[in-house]
Amino acid sequence: MNKYSKKLAVMTLAAALGTGTLPLMAQSAAAAPLSAQAIQEAVNRLADLQVMNGYEDGSMRENNPITRAELAKLVSLAFGIQGGSGISLADVKPQAWYADYAAGLVEQQVMETADGRFEPQAVVTDDELIRTVTKALKRDVKSVQYWAEDFYAQGSSATRGEAAYLLSTAREAIPSSDARIVSIRALNAITLIVDFDKPLTADNEAFAQAKEDFAFNDGLAISNMPRLKTGSAATYIVPTTVQKPGAAYTLTYKGQAAGTFTGNAAKLDMTEARQVANDTLELEALKANGVVDYGYIIAAYSGGRGANAFVLDENDKDESGKAYQIISSGQAREVTITPEGGQPIIAKYVPFTQSTDGKQEPKFRLPEGETLKPGVKYTVTSDWARIANPTFTAKEIAPLQIAGAEAVGETSIQVVLAGDPGDELFSGRSVQLTDGNGNRLTATYRYSSRQGATGVFDLAAGTKLTPRVAYTVAPVGDWAGQSQAELKL
Repeated sequence: MNKYSKKLAVMTLAAALGTGTLPLMAQSAAAAPLSAQAIQEAVNRLADLQVMNGYEDGSMRENNPITRAELAKLVSLAFGIQGGSGISLADVKPQAWYADYAAGLVEQQVMETADGRFEPQAVVTDDELIRTVTKALKRDVKSVQYWAEDFYAQGSSATRGEAAYLLSTAREAIPSSDARIVSIRALNAITLIVDFDKPLTADNEAFAQAKEDFAFNDGLAISNMPRLKTGSAATYIVPTTVQKPGAAYTLTYKGQAAGTFTGNAAKLDMTEARQVANDTLELEALKANGVVDYGYIIAAYSGGRGANAFVLDENDKDESGKAYQIISSGQAREVTITPEGGQPIIAKYVPFTQSTDGKQEPKFRLPEGETLKPGVKYTVTSDWARIANPTFTAKEIAPLQIAGAEAVGETSIQVVLAGDPGDELFSGRSVQLTDGNGNRLTATYRYSSRQGATGVFDLAAGTKLTPRVAYTVAPVGDWAGQSQAELKL
């Protein structure tokens, strides 16, 4: 019996028993079975929306394999995709009932062709179904895979019912400018979990707009943009300033009362504080200890995190049932670092350093001009984190060394270090470019641009490199010692 037959046989048996509780034999062991009832409800929803119309005899034939022609119509209607007037498909007659749907999806690069052929009667695989829905919804593939895990079997044919189920689920994830908050909970001292009835649009997710839309009492504020959780339809991780434990907070969204919650006293469990540069320290957090940076569980980042990206359910548990604390955005976070016998110093978060190179080690930098004194013992404290090993003895760390520089345009240069720093130690750093006449330009590191020992630095707005002029490139400050490089255009 092939995989499709196994899936169909189990679905048919489940429907006959009326329980829908038997597992699909070809699915992963961790996935729950997709019930016949869930399929029927999805089919009914799409029928009510006139997305799924069935056959001439009135049947939906939900257990039949779905063809590419049928999928093209369902996807086009489910997501309102039109177009295709300029597309010609070699094996699709203009008068065919699916012609416009197929052409529209090919034009929008939602469905693929080979040598100009659409193959309308070819059976859709589970993988192709997931790919198509991902592109149509413009959502991360890991979320769509998560929604499909109850029926997915690699290499298996998708049924009409399974397609209906996935499309019905995906329609709940279509962004809306009229999204409303339906629930709020404080996850920890700096993080809220906010459920909407629909996902936000990109404009409403933007930090500048979100700061206007999210309003709290008692001095609480959003500290960075809300981020959609991977695998959810409309659940957001919302970073806040530090909440007052037990305080009664009210959230107003777009001027409308959205709910209340109690300030959470829970601090994030960080493992260790340690020095990484003469003016920079980091706090380590370990996934093995049940702490995860939000960069690994949000839809916006899932495509770039590879095997590190995963899904947490509505109870913040992974597929094995392990629960996690979530570190939300480090934007504007601070820690206090106190030298033994001395006065406390405020160190501020270095942007885009909280989860790099597969590690969860956000960096914090001392005020400009201040450095850690070798041989002095320092203790790090925070009002948002509990640090298991908060004390270290400072040492002299050799600065990075600039080995070369190269222009990559009239407003950017590449700076090459003598060795790979192995982390985002470029972050927040600048270089100065000086020509033979003493004219100076400043360039600042472009966050997350590092490839090995090379990082991109962008010139200050409104300034450009002058053609055929040689520049000396040197660090601003002591982060790269007294090293410098020559840059010639």
